[in-house]
Amino acid sequence: MNQSLAGIIYEHGQFLVGKRIPGGDMGGRWEFPGGKLDGDEKPEETLVREFSEEMGVTVRVGEFITSVPFSHHNGQAQLSAYRVFIPQTDSLTLTEHTDIAWRTLDEIENLEFVDSDRLLLPALREWVKHAR
Repeated sequence: MNQSLAGIIYEHGQFLVGKRIPGGDMGGRWEFPGGKLDGDEKPEETLVREFSEEMGVTVRVGEFITSVPFSHHNGQAQLSAYRVFIPQTDSLTLTEHTDIAWRTLDEIENLEFVDSDRLLLPALREWVKHAR
């Protein structure tokens, strides 16, 4: 089963989301940054690699938040969300996104958001009640 990871960056009641570059199934849609688990990588290693490749930044990975199954044209997959801490967002080098933004969960629900990432929203609503 394919394993994808979402990096959940949460500060001051808002989440960092990225708008994917045009093209492909999810082009032009908003998402939580992250990517696919590669080979024998641990989830934390994947998120550090993906943020480095996609945004040019070194992140610190925190706790596991939730995991949801989803269907993809390649079959069944699993999306796991981890808290991610980012040192700054004002000097990112975006390679997979045209834009980033800080949004509340209510605002995210109104965005054209990637279907698999949207499945995380109910668990994130519960998680933010206890997040610091």
